[in-house]
Amino acid sequence: MEIYKSKLNSFSEILKSINKKYNSISFFRLVSIVLFLVSLYFYMQKNAAIFIALAVVFFIAFVFLMRFHSKLLFKRKKNEALLKINQDEISYLEINVLPFENGQEFIDFHHPYAYDLDIFGEHSLFQNLNRTATFVGKKTLANQLLDLSSNEVIIDNQEAIKELSEKLDWRQEFLALAKMSQDTKSSYESLLKWSKFPITPLPKWAGIVSYITPVLFLGTLITYLVTSKAIFLSYLTYVFLLNLGVLGMFFKRIQIEIANAEDIDKVIRQYSLLLKKIEEESFYSRKLIALQQKLKFKAENASHHLKVLSELFSNMDTVGNLLAASLFNGTFLFNLHVLKKLLSWKEEHAFILEEWLEVIGEFEMLNSLANFSYNNPDFVFPGLNSDYKIDFSNLSHPLLNIKTRVGNEVHFHPQSFMILTGSNMSGKSTFLRSLGVNMVLSGMGSVVCASDATVHPLPILVSMRLSDSLSDSESYFFAEIKRLKQIMDALEQKPAFVLLDEILRGTNSDDKRNGTIEVVKKVIAKKAIGAIATHDIEVCLTTNEFPDILTNKCFEVEIQNNELYFDYKLRDGICKNKSATFLMTKMGVI
Repeated sequence: MEIYKSKLNSFSEILKSINKKYNSISFFRLVSIVLFLVSLYFYMQKNAAIFIALAVVFFIAFVFLMRFHSKLLFKRKKNEALLKINQDEISYLEINVLPFENGQEFIDFHHPYAYDLDIFGEHSLFQNLNRTATFVGKKTLANQLLDLSSNEVIIDNQEAIKELSEKLDWRQEFLALAKMSQDTKSSYESLLKWSKFPITPLPKWAGIVSYITPVLFLGTLITYLVTSKAIFLSYLTYVFLLNLGVLGMFFKRIQIEIANAEDIDKVIRQYSLLLKKIEEESFYSRKLIALQQKLKFKAENASHHLKVLSELFSNMDTVGNLLAASLFNGTFLFNLHVLKKLLSWKEEHAFILEEWLEVIGEFEMLNSLANFSYNNPDFVFPGLNSDYKIDFSNLSHPLLNIKTRVGNEVHFHPQSFMILTGSNMSGKSTFLRSLGVNMVLSGMGSVVCASDATVHPLPILVSMRLSDSLSDSESYFFAEIKRLKQIMDALEQKPAFVLLDEILRGTNSDDKRNGTIEVVKKVIAKKAIGAIATHDIEVCLTTNEFPDILTNKCFEVEIQNNELYFDYKLRDGICKNKSATFLMTKMGVI
């Protein structure tokens, strides 16, 4: 946390300095334009060359100050973003607030584990990991949390995350640029929609006219200035109107190309800066180098091509200004030339645009996981195997307070499936979620909340928390049966890591017990690894029938000084102590 506090102080001082310069430049910019206008006034009054010379000087000074002002504005926005990044990290580590987007739009009640393990939503795994600022970054992180990667991809991700975790300054600079983009789902999808919209080439005559009529206008203008004959002024007007007429023929086409593209030039410009940041950095991990190499295209970097696209969209904005559009197009068919270049850019680059944006998303996802690793130096990268062995030392839930969380030793071999018992509040559900969340992290290449870990990455199937689906007209019980069917169908395809918590709660105790035992038998017959939590002691007796596959584990509760005491330590065997009767008696329920 100290590094974030140090950076916060540093960026605060830099921002103060920038603000002083910014305010000074704003003042001098105002002075220069006032002096420019005063010089013009005296020139018109006295017709002295000195005043027109001063007007030129003050105008040049104004332009220079405007450019300097723009650069300072960019620096100020960037430092404000860097300041906010470090403030957010401090707040997060001090457990004050979670100032990050929670990804609730990605909640899917039908996903095999996302809802049950709180992957998205308030105080979710996504919210704790998320250090993305673009839509494509957020989407990439969400997809990574929802899908199991291959062992090769996991290893590549681990190497990339290790490298990026050491590049704190670079990660924060990248995130600051991403925050400045003000990218949204709408702008991202509009850009991709534009790139995939069919290209209809302009007619050949349009290309010829786009050069002939501007030359004709310029020639007529020069002739008028040389001869001062009014007839050429009339010709000039005709050519001006002709150019506007030509533009009018393509005005609808221009509108189609720039539809829903408001401020898209600024978003593309920030995409360009993000890609440039990647292009200019030195990487050694295989994945980061591979991503970087995707940004080479036709002897130029992707950032250059996007900068050109940004400028084209920016130039096309003039068509919305009646005065500027009339002036620029009546003289030189400006927007027709921009349209030609825009269509040419699309023809040459559109097919690869989405891939470039995906590189940004990949880096934001990896930066998020690198930040997670950096903030948790006691977490470890799990070793991988292909022998269906899953071991965790000091396993806990990564989102629990480091001061209070309790770690446990967990081994899924030689027995591969655990029957877990324990009284209410003893930690069974939290333990199951700890297993599930750390398996999710393992499957994407992240560090896990353990002191040591070895994992065979597997698909994750969970039935822990379901809800009545009123929109689907389903009861809780039927939704649970459907989830169990989903799990069994998935196990028909391949082995998986299965977590079940108190299944069949919507039926009578005998039916529930018998059904649970049959579910356990079928799950282990399908070579599943995992755990089931239950209160039914008879379910635990199933281990006698399958001693090489099933094992009993439990969480115990003690009564100390007339209070319940939970140590949240995983033990061998079946839970012996009960807390419900004691708690109801103490609270006067019975």
